[in-house]
Amino acid sequence: MHIFRNARPNDVDICFEIETSAYEGDEAATHEKISKRIEVFPDGFLVLEIDGTVVGFINCGCADKVEMSDEEFKELIGHDPDAPNVVIMSVVVDPAHQGKGLSRKLMDEFIDRMRRMGKLTIHLMCKEHHLPLYEKFGYRYLRPSASDHGGMTWHEMSMTL
Repeated sequence: MHIFRNARPNDVDICFEIETSAYEGDEAATHEKISKRIEVFPDGFLVLEIDGTVVGFINCGCADKVEMSDEEFKELIGHDPDAPNVVIMSVVVDPAHQGKGLSRKLMDEFIDRMRRMGKLTIHLMCKEHHLPLYEKFGYRYLRPSASDHGGMTWHEMSMTL
């Protein structure tokens, strides 16, 4: 059974494990960043459980002005829960559960929750090979990003809600 819920403090370890298993090297958020994101903005940290086990999550912060290359924002510096623009920091499904349509289920639920919260836009950065996936979810390509987070090349996308 699929259950969507906001992350809780006791989810930090499993979310960190999933994050580091799915992202390359320095692009994965640290244990401390994940903990802070859950503590500061649990409404923006959606987890997916299957049979009582967290198998994926999306987390975000909110801002009035979106600057995707702002590394401090990944620590929620400048985050305002009442701001209209959502900035996704991680979309991740445990590699053992990938290929089952779970990222689509997570994203659909996340978008629905952000709409109910009255948000106006959602922004994200992704690597080039993920562009078609996010386009299927309804995001539009904006530009190559100025960010070199984790030593990688990123692309910015957004969605108007």
